[in-house]
Amino acid sequence: MFLSFMSALGGVGLFLIGMLLLTDGLKALAAQRMRDVLSRFTSTPLSGAVTGALTTAVIQSSSATTVAAVGFVASGLLTFPQALGVIFGANVGTTLTGWLVAVLGFKLDLGQIALPFVFFGAIARLAFRGRIALAGQALAGFCLIFIGIEHMKDGLDAFSGVVTPTDFPPDTLFGRLQLVLIGMLITVVTQSSSAGVATALAALGAGAINFPQAAALVIGMDVGTTFTAALATIGGGTMARRTGYAHVIYNVMTGVMAFFLLGPFQLVAGALTGNGDSQIALVAFHSFFNALGVVLVLPLARPFARLIEHLVPEKGSDLTSRLDPLVLRDPHAAASLAGQTVAHLETLIIERLRSRLGAKSSAYEELDREDLAKAIAETRTYLDKIIVPPNDMAFQEELKGLFHILDHLSRLLYRCDQRQRIDELSLDHRLKRLAGLLLGVTDISARQKDAKTQEKTLDRLRLLMRRQRRLNRDRLIAMAAADAVPAETVWLKLDALRWLHRVSYHLWRIRLHQNVLLDANRDLASTVEEARIDVDQD
Repeated sequence: MFLSFMSALGGVGLFLIGMLLLTDGLKALAAQRMRDVLSRFTSTPLSGAVTGALTTAVIQSSSATTVAAVGFVASGLLTFPQALGVIFGANVGTTLTGWLVAVLGFKLDLGQIALPFVFFGAIARLAFRGRIALAGQALAGFCLIFIGIEHMKDGLDAFSGVVTPTDFPPDTLFGRLQLVLIGMLITVVTQSSSAGVATALAALGAGAINFPQAAALVIGMDVGTTFTAALATIGGGTMARRTGYAHVIYNVMTGVMAFFLLGPFQLVAGALTGNGDSQIALVAFHSFFNALGVVLVLPLARPFARLIEHLVPEKGSDLTSRLDPLVLRDPHAAASLAGQTVAHLETLIIERLRSRLGAKSSAYEELDREDLAKAIAETRTYLDKIIVPPNDMAFQEELKGLFHILDHLSRLLYRCDQRQRIDELSLDHRLKRLAGLLLGVTDISARQKDAKTQEKTLDRLRLLMRRQRRLNRDRLIAMAAADAVPAETVWLKLDALRWLHRVSYHLWRIRLHQNVLLDANRDLASTVEEARIDVDQD
């Protein structure tokens, strides 16, 4: 009996490992396509629900679908009601696992057949790279699921006649509530409602529990997934907390509805259970109440979203509101959000520079310097937390480029508050003309639509400022040596020249790194010597 229990326990473990390998492989294979599908076909809560259900059914990961939806809301591609549709639909998509387990695992007994395919999948994962390796990992995981089911069945079959439905809480209102709590506990421990449903199917097949008891367990398992969602909200951003709240409220409401539908559904499914198809009836019940919950909540998606937004108001700086920690699970989506934040900070800081040079018309309200500096630091910290996938050098270079841009923005922000140097520009007609040129070029560059043209414009400005700095420095030093101008005035003018040169240098480097992000094949090697000359002259 002990060995049978160990076999059942090992079966659950194999099932969990199989699900992990399968979902990780499928997520990596379909990551970019999944994001494209979600962004393209999610225009309303209804289309979001359908897309979320299909995407989750394909990649077998509701968390990946949810993270992608949160990322799209943070980047402005989706509204929160649209994202709620995706999240609700993901609940329906997860029920496909139950159908796979019931039909392929229990009806066809694929455990023995799957063994050699685990070997082939492992070889593909170890011997190849890229998509073949990921496909091999997914294949091995898929087969381990059925091997795990085989062990669960063999282990629980030994308890047939020993453990009976009478050993569990009775089929009463209070008994069903107890079973719901047990189901919740199983999901909290295993962190997988799919593993819980598979275990309930195995116990149902072995006769250890009857259909109403199994259905109550499944309801509890469905509600138990909210524990993971609640944990994800701890320390998360506004969107993560809103998603967690929405998930908890929706699943609890769906669970309550399913609890009261259990009796009527049992009557309707009586023919199935009577013919020995109780396992099919169980997964049908699981899909039914999840689908019904989505149908009932979708017309109320917008009021529901407003309720959640009221419960979880926006907190923190608007500058970094996109940087939701939940999206860090998807490195590429997190980098995209960081890139949007960096671009917004760039616009604000350049507008701040223009206002210092006397520009009057600005569509942006000037923010406190500390707020901008804090936003830069928070964005840098967020980038630090992004995990680069192994051997993804292009992605690593993308993150490096964002770090470079933040560094130049930080330095440019510092230059914007060097008041004495900026004031000196207006006291000398040559410096005033150069400052006017700098202001004009920033205006022209902002209106140029082609990124490469912007870079060339700013590069010409940088070279001109470097040349003017050298020429005027020699002139000013000669005037100081001849006592034509007080030494203190000369040093102020030299500092102002250095300021003009450094600002134009930072503007050029920011645009250069932005263009590298747009063109993955761009090589920075040709600009290294130019940058070194500018730095050496500082």
